[in-house]
Amino acid sequence: MAEHPAYPVGLRLTGRRVVVLGGGQVAQRRLPALVAAGADVLLVSPEATPSVEAMADAGEITWERRGYADGDLADAWYALIATSDPDANERASAEAERHRVWCVRSDDADRATAWTPATGRSEGVTVAVLTTDAKGRDPRHTAAVRDAVVEGLRDGTLVAPHHRTRTPGVALVGGGPGDPDLITVRGRRLLAEADVVIADRLGPRDLLAELPPHVEVIDAAKIPYGRFMAQEAINNALIEHARQGKSVVRLKGGDPYVFGRGMEELQALAEAGIPCTVVPGISSSISVPGAAGIPVTHRGVAHEFTVVSGHVAPDDERSLVDWPSLAKLTGTLVVLMGVDKIGRIAETLVAHGKSPDTPVALVQEGTTAAQRRVDATLATVAETVVAQEVRPPAVIVIGEVVGVGPHGAV
Repeated sequence: MAEHPAYPVGLRLTGRRVVVLGGGQVAQRRLPALVAAGADVLLVSPEATPSVEAMADAGEITWERRGYADGDLADAWYALIATSDPDANERASAEAERHRVWCVRSDDADRATAWTPATGRSEGVTVAVLTTDAKGRDPRHTAAVRDAVVEGLRDGTLVAPHHRTRTPGVALVGGGPGDPDLITVRGRRLLAEADVVIADRLGPRDLLAELPPHVEVIDAAKIPYGRFMAQEAINNALIEHARQGKSVVRLKGGDPYVFGRGMEELQALAEAGIPCTVVPGISSSISVPGAAGIPVTHRGVAHEFTVVSGHVAPDDERSLVDWPSLAKLTGTLVVLMGVDKIGRIAETLVAHGKSPDTPVALVQEGTTAAQRRVDATLATVAETVVAQEVRPPAVIVIGEVVGVGPHGAV
């Protein structure tokens, strides 16, 4: 048998008996996939790791707390032998051979009748990699091949577009704070499969250069007619392209629902009968402070953080923010879109009881190569923004956490 490669096959184990001998690390790694496959798993082992024991306690597997006994494999469809007893492994392997049960051995792959491939999954596809040369089996190499294929499918660098199951529609994708590596793997895959991409100015722009030549890229920042009409034009563009049978990605900065007007777009698509998928993104309200060495919460310093929009000044009648209440909070305040209003925001917070010495950090172009951090206090932040020429986009962090980490002391 060693002179021929293994024959790859997918086992359908739903409701079928699978016997696992041994409750150690090998079983801990293999059991979740067997449970996910719907197998009726019997574990035979005197002991088990805490994770394996938890699976038994949860009813995912049946555990008989004893050693292997002849006859354990009689009704099995598949067996995994992973005990530390060489004699028990040999006897169980011989029983599997007698009963024609496909058997994997963790201690001696050459004496097994089946091998476990290096597997990974991405959007309904299972990737399984086996070494074709039985004499030169290299588990690390097969795992590396598996990882490369799955990673490529997930992040879109290995493009394998759907054909039979692909349906037109729109995906609202949160692109994260700016660094292209911080988009989710699902978001990157959908971007790689898109026919049309309507992109925000604050989205991860570097990813657009990786799109195939046939993809139409529309810069949402250049759609005219002012803020309200621009959003209406974006909605219309999403609907128009989706109705043409195209796969459309609305690439947004941060998360679609954190000051991203994602719900407005979703509502417009729903009214037009266009299917829509929402892919959450990493919000700049947390990731940008973190990239600058600022935790929005820290034990003994801040047990809460509040995120507010600063695009409307506190004294503007359109403001929906309760600034007097925010001034009384002891936690962290994160302000987005507030660079040009930070002077009036600071004045309002101080007027309602916040200490003028409260630390403030402004993180401009967070997570990108152009990132910079400027520190101030509520008393000095207005003049600091002007003196240091801080420009949007910038995330503003207000609170004692600004002094935590490499840039300050607790």
